[in-house]
Amino acid sequence: MRRAARRVRLAYRRLRLGTRLALGLGVLALGVFAVVGTALTTYMRDYLTHQLDDQLGLAQVGQSRSIAHDGTLQGKKYYRWYYAVYDVSDRGAELRAPEDAADLPHDIAPLTAVARRQISARTEVLRTVRLAGRGEYRLRACAVEPGVVLVSAAPTRDIDATLRRLVGVQVVAFALALAALVEFGRRMLRRGLNPLSDMAHTAHGIASHDLTESAARLPIRAGQRGGGPEVEELRTAFNTMLEHIDASLAVRAEAERRLRRFVADASHELRTPLMSVRGYADLFQYAAANAPAERDKHLTRLRAEAARMGVLLDDLLLLARLDAAEMDTPLRLREAELVEVVEDAAAAFRAGHPGRPLTVHVPRPPASLELRVDPDRIRQVLDNLLANAAVHTPSGTPVTVRVTREEGAAVVRVEDAGPGIAPADREQVFDRFYRVDKARTRDRGGSGLGLSVARSLTRAHGGTLTLDSRPGATVFTVTLPLGAAGRPVHAAGGRRSSSGS
Repeated sequence: MRRAARRVRLAYRRLRLGTRLALGLGVLALGVFAVVGTALTTYMRDYLTHQLDDQLGLAQVGQSRSIAHDGTLQGKKYYRWYYAVYDVSDRGAELRAPEDAADLPHDIAPLTAVARRQISARTEVLRTVRLAGRGEYRLRACAVEPGVVLVSAAPTRDIDATLRRLVGVQVVAFALALAALVEFGRRMLRRGLNPLSDMAHTAHGIASHDLTESAARLPIRAGQRGGGPEVEELRTAFNTMLEHIDASLAVRAEAERRLRRFVADASHELRTPLMSVRGYADLFQYAAANAPAERDKHLTRLRAEAARMGVLLDDLLLLARLDAAEMDTPLRLREAELVEVVEDAAAAFRAGHPGRPLTVHVPRPPASLELRVDPDRIRQVLDNLLANAAVHTPSGTPVTVRVTREEGAAVVRVEDAGPGIAPADREQVFDRFYRVDKARTRDRGGSGLGLSVARSLTRAHGGTLTLDSRPGATVFTVTLPLGAAGRPVHAAGGRRSSSGS
């Protein structure tokens, strides 16, 4: 779940980074528009100014010829243009009054300054100046003949008007483009965030569920597609987290169900011996006062029921300690010979069930199996398996115990030739308090803890306990590792196969 939460946070950070990147690209686009507009406006101003300079040059060519031949300023004159002729023979700038006074502005100082600049530069001079009361003009000064300079001034009003229209068009065009870009980005962002809204609705739906119920599940998922790889990753992580939570809730519900079943079964199993103890106690009290000869019999039965209840409580305590093995391990590990443990269990089984054929197969000399285990607990596992074979098979059914070493593990197989276990019961025979007889009678079986204790003890040793059953052959296989939990030892002596009845 922590991994899924980290994936959710990572995907959310990537999505937030993508949003910031989109905003950054918008700002960058605005900057690009500004740079392009400025460059285009500057280029257009330079282009139009060069055109005006060419017009001034062409006009001055004809006017220079008329001044050189006729001594007067003639030729084509443009509207609102100004012309001035200066005599610079004495290195000064004396204005020759033009024939038409309209050819000169009221403020001729800029024209005179350009004429003087031409004297020192000895080439045509171009300047953009502001004439008082007239606005900006483009001035060009050129030499007509030695000692004579012609200055022409053309207004830049048309250039300024053209540039203003260009700037207006640019502003409108860029504004429309930016608005379209913003709208497109907003739509794309909204489309990309729709899956996030779906996840938000899913989260609200989860919040509305009552997760305190034991059967609470989370069937809803964020199923809307789209949104890019970041949103897809976030959705995958979100659904993975929901599946993990759903699985955890299912495990919790199953654990609660099993706990309730366990409490009910434990109560039922404890109630029977308790009621027996109470009844025999009453009988013992009655016999002590009225029938002293019956007193010992009732006391014996009372002790038997108490012992039976003690065994049940010991099994429950053992299972609880095995469940909390990291805090209080019930095992006392030491070096023990597995073959000896098996033969001791077989001897006890023969003594308790003299009419039951039992065959034990152990490794031939010189091999033996010495493991680091708790021999008492391994013996308990074998006793439970043998007792299970005796209880759930008809009288006289043969039982076989085989001890082998397979692929770095010690293997003990307890096999009986009984009718087998039904497929519906095979998956539950290791559950606590589970018995094949659903009526909970004592005709077949005990409390239903034997196989559960056997599997828990085997797992506590790092091994496994499995079941393979079919009509005529039921095999319980105990596998104990020879690595960390045990090691093989080869001795000079060995044990032969034995059989008995």
